[in-house]
Amino acid sequence: MKNLNKHYFNPFFSHIYVETAVLGHPFTRRILAKFPAAEIIEIRHYKDVFCRSHQSSALQHRSQKLILAAKQGTLVYEGAPVCQSFGNRYFYYTSCAMNCIFDCAYCYLKGMYPSANIVIFVNLEDIFAEVAQILRMHPLYLCVSYDTDLPALESIAGYVREWCAFAGKHADLKLEIRTKCADPALFARETPSPNVIYAFTLSPQAVIDAFEHHTPSLAKRLSCAAALLQAGCAVRLCFDPMIYVKGWERHYETMLAQVYDRIDMDKIVDVSVGTFRISQDYLKNMRRQETKSAVVWFPFQCERGYCHYPDALMEEMEAFLTGRLAGRIPEEKIFRWDMETTEHGKA
Repeated sequence: MKNLNKHYFNPFFSHIYVETAVLGHPFTRRILAKFPAAEIIEIRHYKDVFCRSHQSSALQHRSQKLILAAKQGTLVYEGAPVCQSFGNRYFYYTSCAMNCIFDCAYCYLKGMYPSANIVIFVNLEDIFAEVAQILRMHPLYLCVSYDTDLPALESIAGYVREWCAFAGKHADLKLEIRTKCADPALFARETPSPNVIYAFTLSPQAVIDAFEHHTPSLAKRLSCAAALLQAGCAVRLCFDPMIYVKGWERHYETMLAQVYDRIDMDKIVDVSVGTFRISQDYLKNMRRQETKSAVVWFPFQCERGYCHYPDALMEEMEAFLTGRLAGRIPEEKIFRWDMETTEHGKA
């Protein structure tokens, strides 16, 4: 991934592993055509490569390989407690790709997966079919960019465009596409749809520099979000996860000043606020790989299988940000994550 900081959305893969069953799939052919110099290796199942022993997600990120596969079993899942439902009763997510070309030090994917290699599931039609089946029973709020940054893979897979086209045919489907990307062209190929929300994860530049490796700057993310707003797209701002650093109040205050300078807050759908939290098991895996990482080795408080900042610090940081946002956006548009009140059954 040479020069990834400049060309973060168009990485090079020297090796591409392809399941035998999907060799002839249209998406497989389309993706492989973009990497004519790559070595193509046929495999039985993606886990034969992805789940090999003695892999290090942290070290492998420097030489990621691409795997093309078919996703089997359940394809759509109920949202996890650490994620925000934004008041939607039927909150679900799906993974049409696993892992990310970005390399954020705090990313839970480092603890979730045994490998840094990227898997793209090419049987998108099967995921669409399962979503359509659920929509026959009830409306759906669906997040499609949790286990990867889907827009960052757009030049490879083109799945943002596919999802937008699908959402345009289903009025009861509300789609969230979360990202740290900063190229408006990745999002603006289709007519803006009110049921597609582009959710930008925003951090102070100090946090980006220290922990969000290879991601676009705060200024570029804001420029992209502003362009999408101007085009009539639905945009959410995600101040989540908030990361503790020395002088965090100053850094987050500076970030908000940049946000207000570039974004028309009257036009955004809503905002989310939440400090860093992670599954206790994922954190254990991350600590085995990152023995000196300040963000991973913070003395977290753990309860009910999840780790987060100590209650007092968590409350101070989130109250700080929500208090300042309240002066620029209606309080009903500020969604703050709370373990105590997270209920997926809310209307």
